[in-house]
Amino acid sequence: MRLRRRLPQADAVSVTGGPRRIVCLTEEPTEVLYALGEQDRIVGISGFTVRPPQARKEKPKVSAFTSAKIDEILKLEPDFVVGFSDIQADIAAELVRRGVEVWISNHRSVDGIVDYVRRLGALVGCAARADAYADALRRGLDAIEAQSSRLPRRPRVYFEEWDEPIITGIRWVVELVRIAGGDDVFPELSAEPLAKARILADGDPVIARAPDIILGSWCGKKFRPERVAARPGWDVIPAVRDGELHEIKSPLILQPGPAALTDGVGAIAAIIQSWAARHG
Repeated sequence: MRLRRRLPQADAVSVTGGPRRIVCLTEEPTEVLYALGEQDRIVGISGFTVRPPQARKEKPKVSAFTSAKIDEILKLEPDFVVGFSDIQADIAAELVRRGVEVWISNHRSVDGIVDYVRRLGALVGCAARADAYADALRRGLDAIEAQSSRLPRRPRVYFEEWDEPIITGIRWVVELVRIAGGDDVFPELSAEPLAKARILADGDPVIARAPDIILGSWCGKKFRPERVAARPGWDVIPAVRDGELHEIKSPLILQPGPAALTDGVGAIAAIIQSWAARHG
């Protein structure tokens, strides 16, 4: 299932207000600005950007996630820099000291992602189109939730965002699993915004919670289901026993932006619906 929301007039319309030279330190502002037809404002992007594909061809790459080429950013003469989370606090502080206006968002939930689209649009002067885009994203989620509500059975789902150490429970993913028709097995960890607070000391808690489906998205490297299945004691987990280990590509789910609310949740829903068809 692939769901992608785009405003029909976005490619042709641009406004004159707001910042004109924007550097995006992470992927989600780039995707939002392209969707709103405001890509001409972008002068620099994250090296991890893959959505939309043309962004990598058109824009210079000036940052990773935990580091950035400060001098290269300054050469672009940005009037606005957009980043995400406490992890980019040092990058933001250095740019601010160099006289650059910076906005660091820190949204962690599905509602926060939708609101992020609205706020970013307002900050660059296209609030009405951003509101329409956010509304379209919300309608897509509502449609998936309505479909999943008709499933005969809800699977228990374990999502792993890193393997060494094991990290799980990222909030927007927990919420998207629920919307897609499953129940995350570590919902209590979703209240923890920092990854270090969502580390499992070992794999025993996963064994104890017996997920029916294991989803993996290891940021920056390929998910290896065979390695997960070979962990000591994991052979008794229903997901391992039944071969229900699936990769969700990290660009689709690990950035808190439109990708997660469209293709990311769509991929989760397809896996859950397939499972339900076999186990209902």
